[in-house]
Amino acid sequence: MATLERHVRLFRNGRNQALRIPREFELEGKEALIRKEGDRLIVEPIRKGRLLALLATLEPLTESFPDVDNDLPPLDEVPL
Repeated sequence: MATLERHVRLFRNGRNQALRIPREFELEGKEALIRKEGDRLIVEPIRKGRLLALLATLEPLTESFPDVDNDLPPLDEVPL
């Protein structure tokens, strides 16, 4: 996998430092996480809905779940 690299200029946007992200580096979505590791900034897209899409592709479970509350007293007998 080739690493893309591009020279960009930093600028001020009000009190924030900013940069324009070139088209070939665009992130999907409308939000991202940013963190600093040493002198590097790491920007990662926030991918919403991916878990639900993944779960929709899985086969349903055929095993029944164990009755985990079988040996517990009824809720009305639990002291508060």
